Amino acid sequence: MWFLPQAPEKIQNSFAMTQAFIKAAQAKGHTVTRFDAAMMKIGGCHACETCCQTGKACSFDDAFNQIAPAILAADVVVFTMPVYWYSISAQIKGGIDRIYAMVAGAKKIADKECALIACCAENGLTVFDGVCIPIERTAAPAGWRMVG
Repeated sequence: MWFLPQAPEKIQNSFAMTQAFIKAAQAKGHTVTRFDAAMMKIGGCHACETCCQTGKACSFDDAFNQIAPAILAADVVVFTMPVYWYSISAQIKGGIDRIYAMVAGAKKIADKECALIACCAENGLTVFDGVCIPIERTAAPAGWRMVG
């Protein structure tokens, strides 16, 4: 599993939800690998189209190349995040954009399940559109099945 929640020292709603999910998954015997995008240096995609040519998922060597092997090994990819200003936070978006390198580089990342855990400070489900739609659209070309 792949997790990208906010910084751990900020015990906020999304962090608490992530911790609860991890605890429940581990209690059922699942192994969880978690990555905190807010604490990592992950740049956006450069659209160089040199994906996987260096033996790593992305030709640009940053923290995404630490995450990529975990994505390959995972059965389930779970994104967790707070919704800031009706969209995906910048720290997480860089990692999501870089999944393109694995799809374009013909890595076998299909046949996984994908889920989203998100929260915000507003009422109404449409607040989540700026997060749900991009995650669903990320899952589709990757060959992932949305499960929640």
